[in-house]
Amino acid sequence: QVQVVESGGGLVQAEGSLRLSCAASGSIFSISGMHWFRQVPGKQRELVASINKDGSTIYADSVKGRFTISRDNAKNTVYLQMNSLKPEDTAVYYCNVFLAPVGLGYRNYWGQGTQVTVSS
Repeated sequence: QVQVVESGGGLVQAEGSLRLSCAASGSIFSISGMHWFRQVPGKQRELVASINKDGSTIYADSVKGRFTISRDNAKNTVYLQMNSLKPEDTAVYYCNVFLAPVGLGYRNYWGQGTQVTVSS
């Protein structure tokens, strides 16, 4: 059984920083892409940042230059360093991991979400 668990959300003032973590655990054979999404009530979930197994990254335009995604393959963990936070970054942040459990094919796993609130 595979679990994906996020941590690190919270309340921060504008221009502050937070670091989110997301760890995949269980019977994992291989991990491909790891991603961070966010969602605010009434809006679609949007991609914030992605990192492939080779370390290549992509970012939403709204976070470029402020957020940094990274991963530790030995720990099956992905991070999102968020700097210069703005009130419009307030959302529930979700981790998504594309991985193959032992004996099975690749599939998406979602974390439970972690709230990030940025006050002005």
